[in-house]
Amino acid sequence: MTDGLEAEAVAKLRAAHEVDLIDAPPERLLELIRSYDAIVVRSRTKVTAEVIERGAKLKVIARAGVGVDNIDVAAATRRGVPVVNAPAASTISVAELTLAHMLSLARQIPQAHGSTSAGRWEKKGFEGTELFGKTLGLVGSGRIGAEVASRAKAFGMRTIAYDPYLPAAVAAERGIELVSLEALLLDADFVSIHAALTDETRHLIGAKQLSLMKRSAFLVNCARGGIVDEGALAASLRNEELAGAALDVYETEPPVGSPILAAKHTSLTPHLGAATREAQIRVGETIAEEVLRVLAGENPRFVVNREVLG
Repeated sequence: MTDGLEAEAVAKLRAAHEVDLIDAPPERLLELIRSYDAIVVRSRTKVTAEVIERGAKLKVIARAGVGVDNIDVAAATRRGVPVVNAPAASTISVAELTLAHMLSLARQIPQAHGSTSAGRWEKKGFEGTELFGKTLGLVGSGRIGAEVASRAKAFGMRTIAYDPYLPAAVAAERGIELVSLEALLLDADFVSIHAALTDETRHLIGAKQLSLMKRSAFLVNCARGGIVDEGALAASLRNEELAGAALDVYETEPPVGSPILAAKHTSLTPHLGAATREAQIRVGETIAEEVLRVLAGENPRFVVNREVLG
C-alpha cells in the first residue's frame, strides 16, 4: 500500500493478509513489487508497465479512487491482472465540490475573501451572478454528472450534456438534454467537466473549444486535469474571454509553474474531490473488499479490465 488508506480498511486487510505501508520512490518500487500479491495506490503512485512486469506475483492492482490514468491498464490486462477501483465512493463528495466551485465563481468568493481579509471593504467590486435560470453544460454525465445535475435542478438551473455514451432515455429520466459539444459550449453559462481522461478526451477542451464559450461563462473541472488545456485556459482568462474558471485537477500535480496559477478570476483547490471523511470511508471499504475478493479467488465487482476475468 503506497499512498495510504483508512485505518478501518487497513485493519480489515490485515485480518486476512500481511500488509505493508510503504512510501517508496519509483525506482525503489520496482525492486519492492517483486514480493507482493497486491498493490493499493491512490493517484500519486504510477503503476507503469515496468512495475507490472516486475510484479511477478501480482494478482490485483487496486486504485483507491475512480480514475486509473496512473495505472497502465493495458499492461495489466496483458499480464492477466485485474485492476479494481471504487467508482461510486466519492460521487457525492465530487458533486458537492463542483457546486461549491460554481458558487465560488458566481459570487467571486475567493477574491472577496482575499480583499476583506486584507482589510478592504469593496462591496461594489464584487457584484456576482445567480445560478438560478442559468444553463449548466456537463461534458460527460456518468454518476457524478448525474448528481451535479440533480443538485443544479434545486438551484433552478437547466442542464444540457455532451456524452456520446449516455443513452437518451437515461438522460431524459435525469432531466438532461443531450447536445453536441459545440452546441453545449455555445449555450452553457457554466461548463462542468465530468469525463474520464482517455486518449479521446485529452485536451478535449482547448483554445478552439474555449473560444466558443460566452464571455460571461464559467468553466469548472473536478474530473481530470489533462482534459483541459491549461495554457489555453489561462490565455482565455487573461484576455477576459471567459468570466472565470475553477479547477480541482491539473495537467501536472502539483501544478508547479502552470500558467493557471497566475490567472485571474479563478477558484483553485488541490485535488480535493474525494477529500471528505465520508468518501474516504467508502473508498477504503470498497477497495478492501475488492482486494479480499481477488485474493480469495473470487471475481471483483468493480474491475476496470473485465476481460481478464475470462
